[in-house]
Amino acid sequence: MSLTLRPATREDIPRLLALIRELAIYERAEHEVLASETDLQASLFGGDHTAQALCCDVAGETIGYAVYFYSYSTWLGKRGLYLEDLYITPSQRGHGYGKQVLRHLAQLAVEQGCPRFEWSVLDWNQPAIDFYQSLGAAPQSEWVRYRMSGDALQQFARSSD
Repeated sequence: MSLTLRPATREDIPRLLALIRELAIYERAEHEVLASETDLQASLFGGDHTAQALCCDVAGETIGYAVYFYSYSTWLGKRGLYLEDLYITPSQRGHGYGKQVLRHLAQLAVEQGCPRFEWSVLDWNQPAIDFYQSLGAAPQSEWVRYRMSGDALQQFARSSD
């Protein structure tokens, strides 16, 4: 069956949230999903939305999604495309759908003048790592990603020293 990629709509929010939870379960982090339908409404469709979503449909059923946004490189003086999530339900994997989504986003990056298309992958997710490398993507091992969130973020923001 063929894959149809389309921009997500407000009506897709319940399905997107369900797929986000599926991805979190796969990534062993279901407890970290705090997003609500209201959050997705604001961040994907609100007046100042910062991210965009694609629905991956097969035979009229949404079997996956991608969420992306634009980043910026001071070294290049240009924006890049950053893929936050790419998820295809396990029963639909192996049909080339993930590759089609990545190609679509790569084409979008090129059309938008983005010299970079980037994403992150968990270091234990060897099937994904192998897949990305088979497409010509290369890990950026010289960079270590950092995150500040929760109590640490709140405390640091309030500190004065």
